Amino acid sequence: MRALGDRPGGTMTVQAFAPSSQQAYAWALTAREREIGVWRRVVADVFGGWGAAEEAVELARLGVSELLTNVCRHVDDPACYLQVVRDAGQAVVLVIDRSRRMPKNTEEPDWAAATGRGLWMLREMAGEFGVQTLPYRQGKAVWFACDLGEVVK
Repeated sequence: MRALGDRPGGTMTVQAFAPSSQQAYAWALTAREREIGVWRRVVADVFGGWGAAEEAVELARLGVSELLTNVCRHVDDPACYLQVVRDAGQAVVLVIDRSRRMPKNTEEPDWAAATGRGLWMLREMAGEFGVQTLPYRQGKAVWFACDLGEVVK
């Protein structure tokens, strides 16, 4: 367990697992809108440590924001799991939450609406995107994959 800095009202503590190869990172966390910026930076740091191109880092930031914001806004239980995995020149970012309700992301969004475009935009920008219910338990996994670009490490 490690703490990620002081936050108003206390320290945010997350459970972190990282194999020695540093090819995968995962955190059990409670999604809170005020802390999404922290997770954007954490995942950007992982991508940066892998030598990812700036475009990949920015896509990771956008994707983490979107996936965690959706947990905050659309899932009753904000406990979730964030995972980042590197496989050769590609990375997958995955969020598992405790809701089986599938997001609406297959149709072009209502551009006049105040919300509802994020997952559609992420799906269009990412190399791959998916949502699936988890077998034998409550919940779903929402994920996207992107090329790391010119990996220098």
